[in-house]
Amino acid sequence: MKTRAARAHHGSVSLTTVAEDTGVSISTVSRIVNGESGRASPETVARVEEAIARLGYRPNPVGRALRQRASRVVAMLSPNLDNPAMAAIAVSTEAALRAAGYVMILCDTHDRAELQDDYLQAMREQFVAGYVMVSAVRSRGLEETLRRGDPMVFVARHNPLGGGAYVGIDNRAAGADAADFMLARGIERPAVLMAAQNVSSTQERASGFIDRLVAHGIPDNAIRRASGPGLSHIEIGYAAAKALVQQGGWPEGALCVSDMIAYGAYRLAIESNVQIPQRCMLVGVDGNALNHWIAPWLTSIRIPYESFGGHVVAQLESLWSGEPTSEVRIPHEPPMVGLAQKATA
Repeated sequence: MKTRAARAHHGSVSLTTVAEDTGVSISTVSRIVNGESGRASPETVARVEEAIARLGYRPNPVGRALRQRASRVVAMLSPNLDNPAMAAIAVSTEAALRAAGYVMILCDTHDRAELQDDYLQAMREQFVAGYVMVSAVRSRGLEETLRRGDPMVFVARHNPLGGGAYVGIDNRAAGADAADFMLARGIERPAVLMAAQNVSSTQERASGFIDRLVAHGIPDNAIRRASGPGLSHIEIGYAAAKALVQQGGWPEGALCVSDMIAYGAYRLAIESNVQIPQRCMLVGVDGNALNHWIAPWLTSIRIPYESFGGHVVAQLESLWSGEPTSEVRIPHEPPMVGLAQKATA
């Protein structure tokens, strides 16, 4: 009878453990475990098989199902699905997966690490074929999932742990385009509104914006910045705009690192009887389809979310087949002037 320590030891032995013990790659160990030893030398096969027996490695049935794609279900984990941008990504990806013969399960993580981990565990128990991580956050469960090598594509926000397949825009370039747009209209001291808990994608937009202004001779310390707490971008935008105004009044223009943050800033402007865009031009990033109906005052850099799905599926297929993945950067569209500005032009 195995002791508890022995059982715990066996449970902790992974492909990585065997690979480190034998000095070969994880992919080679995986192929040998799955009976695909033709590409390895007899000596390597013997060494790996000896280590498997000695270390007590046992293939994980869930991991095997993932690698063999026994499931036709893909899990998408996305935060804040009340955000039109997140919803647009979900619609695009679901359609592309359905066309490829897969079914998508959609989980709202609300940008919370513990909820993300709960969903990762629940989806693993459902034997999903892969994961689409929209704006993922760092978490223990994410680390474990990546360590196992489960198929995973990161969307809109890079892998917070580094590396991995990615689909999104060049956020720094988007911020730089916003700066060029304002400078071309004579707005020489624009501000930037962002979240206090700034993540990689929005931080890159703000950095690209500020760096471009500095490159045009505007002192870094002259560029006003304001942020708001929380996870709701509308509430963040309202709080950040309020902080900015308290610091020194309304600027002539401001980059809002998402359209939702711009919506929040606009709410404060209405309460303060400040005309947008006449008094302050707000430039957002997303190009939400709703802008035509509810935000004709907003200039926005449009991200073609409708094209994300095809790229996400292509990345998953590369992971499933063992081929290398690449970082897919989808071109964004330059700032589009809102209908209210066109009417007064």
